[in-house]
Amino acid sequence: MELLNQTWYLLKKEILLEWRSKYAFNGVLLYVVSTVFVCYISFKITPGFAGSSGYPVVWNVLFWIIMLFAAVNAIAKSFMQENKSRLLYYYTIAGPQAIILAKTIYNILLMSLLSVLALVIYMLFFTNTIGDPLFYFLAVLLGSISFSTVFTMISAIASKAGNNGTLMAILSFPVVIPVILVLIRLSKNAMDGLERSANYENIGVLCAINVIVIATSLLLFPYLWRD
Repeated sequence: MELLNQTWYLLKKEILLEWRSKYAFNGVLLYVVSTVFVCYISFKITPGFAGSSGYPVVWNVLFWIIMLFAAVNAIAKSFMQENKSRLLYYYTIAGPQAIILAKTIYNILLMSLLSVLALVIYMLFFTNTIGDPLFYFLAVLLGSISFSTVFTMISAIASKAGNNGTLMAILSFPVVIPVILVLIRLSKNAMDGLERSANYENIGVLCAINVIVIATSLLLFPYLWRD
């Protein structure tokens, strides 16, 4: 019960700070809009490019590449932007599990909102016929959750190693690549309008990855927190 209370208060603190500054939200939203616009202009002036409707694979892969870098910009700094004084204050009022859970839940909420907005903006610039829009939307939400859990854990590890950005890239690479591959396959099946039962295995893989990452975070973060 104490863990839930601490997590809830820390989560409210994260949301309140973001609401006041809107630093992460506005920055990532600007990145998404500008990136989509640059891609649109590039494809528009490319000879022989007959619109994104003729290239569903490119349409899908490009979207997930944009979302990957948006997740890095939005989530990777979760712990890196915390100063030592604030971390010391957290140490006195909450347990490590509550801190990592609050960060993870906040990043999931932030990334889910950004992903939905990014999908809307992306579809405004690049028209494409999605066979199963509802399932594609589900794939976007699952991708948001997966990116959030992975990068929150990696950000916590990197913050205890001197905020080494190179270390974060090295640690996240073997985890993010399988997630990206599964998400591309899942969303491509949704674009093709395949039977939803054919995607249950991919959904199970994503859920398993998320459970493993969250469990690892809860077990590992208390040891990092002591340092």
